[in-house]
Amino acid sequence: MSSETGLPEGWEVRRSNTKNLPYYFHPATKDSRWEPPAGTDPEKLKDYMARHHSSKGVAPASMAAQDGKIRCAHLLVKHRDSRRPASWREPRITRSKDEATALIKEYEEQIKKYEANADDPEGKSLSDLAMTESDCSSARKGGDLGFFGRGDMQKEFEEAAFRLNKGEVSAMVDTASGVHLIQRLE
Repeated sequence: MSSETGLPEGWEVRRSNTKNLPYYFHPATKDSRWEPPAGTDPEKLKDYMARHHSSKGVAPASMAAQDGKIRCAHLLVKHRDSRRPASWREPRITRSKDEATALIKEYEEQIKKYEANADDPEGKSLSDLAMTESDCSSARKGGDLGFFGRGDMQKEFEEAAFRLNKGEVSAMVDTASGVHLIQRLE
């Protein structure tokens, strides 16, 4: 195992030229994937990604404004009853829905502290939290989901997102995927 990245021996993190996103590559086998390989230490990987693969300010072409569509970022916490209880952070998620809800409430408090005072050491932006804590693969983009329209997302997510004003962060939203905090970007 790599002591710096937390990836199994032989694996490395690279950046896609077309998507400008990090991915995992094994040069000896030529295996590449978006999700970390089995045997990854999620805590070490999380720290490494936060230090070396921040994607702030990166806006690929798919991020261009489109009529009737909005752009949001989110932070997702999955639980064992989620539709797919696995993520880039954990190959098998065993936390209860109550535990997931408690985590999302903690993140919500950190976001509120950040919004009240960006210099508060206990505060963090939704984007910063999403990069290390979100169970969605959008974590590598600070939770940015790009533009989407009505009918593109799960009903509960879509309704909450379209109610938000630009810059606003939702209260907890419960969907089949898990529990979310959503921030409308555009």
